Amino acid sequence: MSKKIFPLQADELEKIIEKYPTPFHIYDEKAIRANMKRLFKAFAWAPGFREYYAVKAAPNPRLLQILKSEGAGADCSSLPELILAAKTGITGEKIMLTSNDTPADEFQKAIELGAIINLDDISHIDYLEANAGLPKVISFRYNPGSVIEGNDIIGKPEEAKYGLTREQMFAAYAIMKEKGIKRFGLHTMVISNELHENAFSTTAEMMFKLAVELKEKLGIAMEFINLGGGIGIPYRPEENEVNLEAISANIKKLYEKIMLPAGLNKTEIAFESGRAITGPYGYLVATVLHEKKTYKDYIGLDASMANLMRPGMYGAYHHLVIAGKENEPSTYTYDVTGSLCENCDKFAVDRKLPKIAIGDRVIIFDTGAHGHSMGFNYNGKLRSAELLLKEDGSVELIRRAETIDDYFATLRGFKGSII
Repeated sequence: MSKKIFPLQADELEKIIEKYPTPFHIYDEKAIRANMKRLFKAFAWAPGFREYYAVKAAPNPRLLQILKSEGAGADCSSLPELILAAKTGITGEKIMLTSNDTPADEFQKAIELGAIINLDDISHIDYLEANAGLPKVISFRYNPGSVIEGNDIIGKPEEAKYGLTREQMFAAYAIMKEKGIKRFGLHTMVISNELHENAFSTTAEMMFKLAVELKEKLGIAMEFINLGGGIGIPYRPEENEVNLEAISANIKKLYEKIMLPAGLNKTEIAFESGRAITGPYGYLVATVLHEKKTYKDYIGLDASMANLMRPGMYGAYHHLVIAGKENEPSTYTYDVTGSLCENCDKFAVDRKLPKIAIGDRVIIFDTGAHGHSMGFNYNGKLRSAELLLKEDGSVELIRRAETIDDYFATLRGFKGSII
């Protein structure tokens, strides 16, 4: 079981809301730092262990500064993410650009920053060389096909648009070796939000064996193997959190069994976790505006799917509590909804909760990754503010809420304020 505890009391939350109206996302700095330290400690045995934080999970420069100070690099997949990483002081080989139908300007920026480039397809070699030149370090993303099952979120590897086949991997590394590249890495990403420890062992074994074969057949010794992200978090209270220490111990055994006899004792292990690092330590706080009684009881919030897409997009579960009513019996059944003109705009369906009143504060858990970052402006909705609960207990505004002027800012033909 995982405990779902909001780090603020109801009266403390009200003082914050007096200054920063709901809805907003708030992140717990102390918990994020402790979580990052735990990851590095778990893999302290691994030579040069790397964590490339998946910027897409929570692309806020203040959060990236915190993660950088704890040793993280940045996993980027767009030009703005590359620039964001650089502006927060993450540069050089602390950045990995994972290619995905990548345009030339993204490759060019990655080369300029000295980032590691992780190619998604063998055909990208010529495109990269023609448009940006070749980097000092190259990696390729492996798609094992039916060898790995995948899961519900990431899907079956053989149906995914990502990565190279096994045959293409050998061909791609041979091409790059002929072109004079001397430093290589290896990458895969085949699981997402995974809570079962054996899935990580399966991935590690597959990648270690591939690294050994690449050395034997092509004479290439991998500098690093990036095992991807995919470490899950317990969105439901009845779920158990992933045992990082057990995952690490299992990977260590495989490393010693497969890598060391092949002379790959200096190959570094890397992850590109996002959800697992910040996910559990972000919260969406909203206020109850309406209660509607028709065929069901609906609780309408001032937040919507524009603030948190996962429940509406995936049917994903996010735990929620009513501030100040955490210990009251959950004897009422509600659908908790937003104001978007879409019927899927629901944070919870048939959820057992305490009696809810207009004006109550609803706290939605585990929004520290793929929460605010997946926001949008459909239906004219504006993205909410982001706050940081600092280690000393103070609160910092790290992204202001969008305004109507922001919404119209990219249009032409308007002068000055719209309203």
